[in-house]
Amino acid sequence: MRNLSLFELNSLVADLVSTALPQSFWVEAELAESRENGGHLYLSLTQKDETTNTPIAQASAKCWRSAWLALREQFQRVTGQNLRAGMKLLIRVHAQFHQRYGFSWIVDDINPEFTLGDMVRQRLEIIRRLKDEGVFDLQHELTLPRFAQRIAVISSETAAGYGDFVHQLQNNIHNLSFTPRLFPAVMQGEQVEHSVISALNEINKRCEQFDCVVIIRGGGATADLTGFDTLQLAENVANFPLPIITGIGHERDQSILDMISHTSVKTPTAAASFLTDHLLRTWNDIGEAESRMTSLIRKRIDDEQQRIERIISKTPALVKILITQQQARIQADSHRLSTVVHELLDKHSRRLDNLTRSLPLLVRNRITQQQHRLELIQQRVQANNPDRLLKLGYSITLHNGRVVRSASTLKSGDTLLTRFSKGSIESIVKQQDL
Repeated sequence: MRNLSLFELNSLVADLVSTALPQSFWVEAELAESRENGGHLYLSLTQKDETTNTPIAQASAKCWRSAWLALREQFQRVTGQNLRAGMKLLIRVHAQFHQRYGFSWIVDDINPEFTLGDMVRQRLEIIRRLKDEGVFDLQHELTLPRFAQRIAVISSETAAGYGDFVHQLQNNIHNLSFTPRLFPAVMQGEQVEHSVISALNEINKRCEQFDCVVIIRGGGATADLTGFDTLQLAENVANFPLPIITGIGHERDQSILDMISHTSVKTPTAAASFLTDHLLRTWNDIGEAESRMTSLIRKRIDDEQQRIERIISKTPALVKILITQQQARIQADSHRLSTVVHELLDKHSRRLDNLTRSLPLLVRNRITQQQHRLELIQQRVQANNPDRLLKLGYSITLHNGRVVRSASTLKSGDTLLTRFSKGSIESIVKQQDL
């Protein structure tokens, strides 16, 4: 028997393969890897043990450009996604052994409905796990602050959607003020999950600086939504302490992230409109509350005035005076009550007004005190006035203009002047009785 060349040997194998496996087969497998080159698709397929999740079978497959162009379009239309690792595929293949490249499975068809069903199953499984963990509705239980103005934004810095969001937020027609801060993240491709989680961790470190979080992306293919349908990202969002608003989808698409977020809108501009409308409602509510309070105060004043008028009409004139004074006091109190609405704005001004109003009272009290003191002094002066004693029947004896208090100070021949209440007399000392 002569020796065979490698080409002859591979040719024999190729003939055997084509003879033994002439038909095509529908095969279920998990996509481990895929790449395109020159318009052709190259696949690495695997099957894993359901209990241990370890590979029990592996194979490579090729889809030639002539078939792949049509299959790719159909797959994206049905599933809304591109082929990616981890997908479950149902493909129709036939065996081929090439003398140069060896054995391969050649892909003739791909059933996108099978993959779509598996994707739905995975989404339902993630939703079930989130509900079992009790975190599915945690974001819905959070309350968006009435003054939600400090916004942490997770988006791509260069995305047009981020620019549209910031422009609409800061140039709203109501001149409402917002402070957005960007935390850059990858919003398309396989890095979405890791990148968004990292941004959430950075925000969480300074959580007290923000009122809410907005996750937005500026368009892109529906297939790019797969990065927002992962269990780990969903758990991070569900357990986040701040309300999270998402604007990552399309009009007909909803990711798991949209389901568990506090509020889900379709586009970045819709997210900006939501925040603007929320803050506008807050300001409108404040204005309405102020109007209601003012109306209640005015109604209370009117009611009191009417009550007083009814009382006045049924009381004597003297009581009317007292009621008028009471009415003036009520009006003053009503005026002070109305100022409560603006207390935060004019606190210091009110304090100054209060001091100004109290100053006259303090002055009057001080004057009253001093007047009372002067009256006491005057009474003392009057009590010690010699003229008063003379009027009571007493007299005063003077010697050389000085009051005589003791006879021992006098001698015979001294001339004395005695004053009475009315008139005076002179006398001469003749004898002293000591």
